[in-house]
Amino acid sequence: MTSISVRPGQSWLESIWYDGTGRGAWLLPLSLLYGVVTRLRRLCYRVRVLPSVAVGRPVIVVGNLTVGGAGKTPLVVYLVTQLQRQGFTVGVISRGYGGSSRAVRPVTARTDPREVGDEPVLIAKRTHSRVFVGRNRVAAARAAVAAGADIIVSDDGLQHYALARDLEIVVVDGERGFGNMRLLPAGPLREPLRRLRRADFVVMNGAGWLERVGLPAGRAALTMALLPSDAAPVSGRGAVRSLASFRGQPVHAVAGIGHPQRFFELLRKAELQLIEHPLPDHHPLQAADLAFGDDAPVLMTEKDAVKCADLNDKRLWFLPVSAHFNALESNELLAAITARIHQTRG
Repeated sequence: MTSISVRPGQSWLESIWYDGTGRGAWLLPLSLLYGVVTRLRRLCYRVRVLPSVAVGRPVIVVGNLTVGGAGKTPLVVYLVTQLQRQGFTVGVISRGYGGSSRAVRPVTARTDPREVGDEPVLIAKRTHSRVFVGRNRVAAARAAVAAGADIIVSDDGLQHYALARDLEIVVVDGERGFGNMRLLPAGPLREPLRRLRRADFVVMNGAGWLERVGLPAGRAALTMALLPSDAAPVSGRGAVRSLASFRGQPVHAVAGIGHPQRFFELLRKAELQLIEHPLPDHHPLQAADLAFGDDAPVLMTEKDAVKCADLNDKRLWFLPVSAHFNALESNELLAAITARIHQTRG
């Protein structure tokens, strides 16, 4: 088993999944039970004991096999933007993790993320698409169709088989991969690795893990890179700043995402002097979380920034990142998506 460094801020369960020591054998009986339930549920949808509902429009699902962040949301933003450039009206659906709302509802750049979750607000802000959240993804997709969407992109939902889909994209964290490759709770996997064979594309967010371990036999992956732009003020007022302009002083780095160390490593590559503040994914940031007792600048992720838009604090900056592929892989991915869209319409 390849060891992956465990950083401050990880839970004890994450340390079992990713430290490479093989700990957690006492959880294997629970993983076995989880695997049985997962297979039975999947079988029920396959033999149509449970129905998968089509919503009358092509559906693209962007998901992952593991618990925690892998880079799905930047990929969703990338796909929506590319499809919009081709003239499609795109609807995005999400469960709205971290939000209090249970019912299906639309999301705009100004919607309170405490109600609908941080990722849907980020997507609405970046793409201006028709975004809907709802724990019932079929109902959310229908709402997007009713709002005029002619394509649906689901942010997460790979395991939500009640919604029929036309194309699946599985995103893998290129640094952490699948950890110890065990099912929950002994490992981070929501489904067995053989589930990859049924996906249309596997997208590796970075390639470190792939270089060390590789994908299961018979699967290749596209490689996605998350590239930063200039830092922007969280308040929305003022000019952007290059990362280089933060050098030579302490900088508080705040990340409430699935893998905070990815964000910190991005800042370290820019040669910044960091004071790291890892937080749980979807952490409901408040002013008290950012009171560090000094005037040093605070750099956070874009996902965290949408929860701080009402804080009038000049110390706060966020770093937007965007998904990028090489030209060949970008063309391959987008050509397959548009072909599937036209096939479904036909």
